[in-house]
Amino acid sequence: MSGTRRSSVIAVACLALAALALWASSRMVWVSFVSSDGLGEDRTVDLDGGTWAAALTPLALTLVAAIAASFAVKGWVLRVLGVLVALVGVAAAVPVVQLIVSGASDERSAQLAELPGRADVRDVHASFGPAALTAIGVVAALVAAVTLLRRPREDAGLSAKYDAPAARRAAAQRGNESGDEPQSQRVMWDALDAGDDPTDNPDTRT
Repeated sequence: MSGTRRSSVIAVACLALAALALWASSRMVWVSFVSSDGLGEDRTVDLDGGTWAAALTPLALTLVAAIAASFAVKGWVLRVLGVLVALVGVAAAVPVVQLIVSGASDERSAQLAELPGRADVRDVHASFGPAALTAIGVVAALVAAVTLLRRPREDAGLSAKYDAPAARRAAAQRGNESGDEPQSQRVMWDALDAGDDPTDNPDTRT
């Protein structure tokens, strides 16, 4: 396997892992607590990642989109994609850092659960399993970003068959003028469209 192909496989695998980790953690319970409003029995409230860290789901979808984009872009656009993936990883790390540093406060828990002002919140418990899973996704996203940034520019992007017709005709004309090795059938047709005869060898012209 060539170096370029290997880097592409690593980038896609890391992006897929990161997207899956963020999506899974958004479905898991991050914080739970007991709420009472004085009007009924106490109840346990669970806040999943989609509520406690609302950005996780859109960030996961962004990484899925980055998988498709990694096949379609090249050159400096590929570098931009790598930077964007790195920013997604940093954004996903924010709720993890906040939970570790500040924990889960009663006020924020009540606010996210949309409890009435008279409600009393107690026994707030934060689960660090989803946060750890998110951290795995962050690391995978950063590895993918580095891989995209280091991918050779000339080998990235879609193959020549997806180039615009004008670009293919220009390439065919250059290849015909330089006397390169025999070209594919499609390139030969593009050369004919450009007004050149791909079978005409410059060395035999008089």
